[in-house]
Amino acid sequence: MAILDRAAVGLQHALPKRMLTELAGALARRPLGAVTQAAIRRFIARYGVDMSEAAQPDPAAYATFNDFFTRALRPGARPLAAADLVCPVDGAISQCGAIEYDCILQAKGHGYTVAALLGGDEEAALAAAFTDGTFATLYLSPRDYHRIHMPCTGRLRRMVHVPGTLFSVNPATARGVPGLFARNERVVCWFEGQRHDGRRFPFVLVLVGATIVGSMATVWHGVVNPPRPGRVRRWDYDGRDLTLAQGAEMGRFLLGSTVIVLLPPGVARLAADWAPGRPVRMGEAMGCWLD
Repeated sequence: MAILDRAAVGLQHALPKRMLTELAGALARRPLGAVTQAAIRRFIARYGVDMSEAAQPDPAAYATFNDFFTRALRPGARPLAAADLVCPVDGAISQCGAIEYDCILQAKGHGYTVAALLGGDEEAALAAAFTDGTFATLYLSPRDYHRIHMPCTGRLRRMVHVPGTLFSVNPATARGVPGLFARNERVVCWFEGQRHDGRRFPFVLVLVGATIVGSMATVWHGVVNPPRPGRVRRWDYDGRDLTLAQGAEMGRFLLGSTVIVLLPPGVARLAADWAPGRPVRMGEAMGCWLD
């Protein structure tokens, strides 16, 4: 690991990450007038945010920083590709490819198990469905659009909020913190999809928290965290017919992070041009069904 990477990771170990995150979240959801406006304009300038894509391009129209950060896009800004699977977010591919038995690649020399990502030993039986499957880890930078959409039509089955630490999820930290995505706080969303041939299959979207990520929300639940009770929380939706269409919004980050997509074996393959480091946009072709 490079010296700068080691220094960045060492600093994160020392920082009071939860306290900073809760403070940032509290400030981001409050309407603070001129302070909020100054923060929004500084953020736009610092990260080069393209406000021409926003449904409301005027920074002064946002009462809170969270309103700005979770801004909607203007109609037509992200057309859906004619593909079986579409990219759920704007961002960049951190890693993608085959799940090696039950191990997901995080970065060179680092990996973690599917069960660990999904919530630990209690999720092991369900996690087995993704043995030798396919994954994609998508990193959202501060400048990106921070709503999350459905890669294909899916019926919601369950949601799990897994407590954890709050390391940054930038590339340097992914290289330097073993098991990063299975250690950070996360919201695991289980869906049932259906292929063109009628075959049903499970798929998962994992919303991974990070330092300064004040909260994560889903369209069916609202804000999931806070609260942060320090224990795994589970919600079962099998008794409800809650289906989201391909491209529909399913959740959002209130300050950015990472989304991990898991698919079982024999269902689909990722697009040929998907590779680590490649920038992606919500709605572009992500993959197609296997014959």
